[in-house]
Amino acid sequence: MHIAFVLGTRPEIIKLSSLISACIEEGVRYTLIHTNQHYAGVMDRLFFEELGLPSAHFNLGVGSGPAATQLARMIAGIEPILQQVQPDCVVVQGDTNSALAGGLAASKAGIAVAHVEAGLRSFDRGMPEETNRVLLDHLSSYWFCPSPLQVELLAREGIIGANVHVTGNTGNDATLRHACAAVEHSRIHPALGLDPDDYMLLTCHRPSNTDDLDHFAGLMAAVQALAQAQDRPVILPVHPRLGAQHRQILAAQPLIKAIDPVGYLDMLALLQGAALVLTDSGGLQEEACVLRRRCLVLRANTERPESLASGGALLVASVTAQSLIEAAHAVGNAQVAWSNPFGDGHAHRRILDILRHGGAPASEAAPLWSVAGRQRA
Repeated sequence: MHIAFVLGTRPEIIKLSSLISACIEEGVRYTLIHTNQHYAGVMDRLFFEELGLPSAHFNLGVGSGPAATQLARMIAGIEPILQQVQPDCVVVQGDTNSALAGGLAASKAGIAVAHVEAGLRSFDRGMPEETNRVLLDHLSSYWFCPSPLQVELLAREGIIGANVHVTGNTGNDATLRHACAAVEHSRIHPALGLDPDDYMLLTCHRPSNTDDLDHFAGLMAAVQALAQAQDRPVILPVHPRLGAQHRQILAAQPLIKAIDPVGYLDMLALLQGAALVLTDSGGLQEEACVLRRRCLVLRANTERPESLASGGALLVASVTAQSLIEAAHAVGNAQVAWSNPFGDGHAHRRILDILRHGGAPASEAAPLWSVAGRQRA
């Protein structure tokens, strides 16, 4: 068995880390192709080191650019590598341009595509990620879903059969595996002069929140108003997408402390110590649910509705100072039935066993839930 992994962003490094580690531990041959969609080399190396992963076998150095150009560069770089190494399948995760490029290159080469975190839908085609995940699902051969909801959503699109599995989410694997170590080893709180449960954590990177500078300025003004109302600072690790103009806007909001991107363990520590999480990230929304942190999702929709069901997270579709303050009050006073709908921390085990057995789950690591039926044409 030879598995090729294609990734390009730090969330993908996190969410594929358990699978890659399992391949190393069990002697499964693998090739790791890194597109460098996130192009901060120092941060990438830190994530690999913290997660105990060796460097990628191939690094394409694609970097930023218009989506179509970026995809073209990735596919052109991935294709000859797949021809050279001849894997049995290509594993991609989530909904990034790197994932789509890996899936397209593999599909054109006649190599099976395994989609980790399959079936997520926000039903908002204005999100580039939604287009990517839909296209990936319709060219894949294996679908690894976080929960039964995604199996139902795939079935509505005609994707059914024995290779559709609920395995839990590998992002959840990483969170459960590293949460305690983050609290024990991270020094981020004293470094920033923070007391646990006395600050808010903010992440903001989606085009809908950042491409229009006026909208971004209004959003940050609303966050500043919330910080004043709660008398707490807001910590914002700045995403690589944010530029000098975004930083100028942030500089005008004294209670929003913009910091450079942090490593995975520091981010987990910040998350676990936050009195409230504000984010437009699906992954952080999921992590907040798993770690029982109340969360405001700065979007009109989400591909992770499971996190809303507990009452510990709320969507904030139209962000103003008043709406944000009211939403923070509502989620802060909600009676939350905390649960973890994203699996038991062993999604990587189920996925690897399924791939090694040609699609049939191994008896010792049966999927949480699976659909058997006719194969999709």
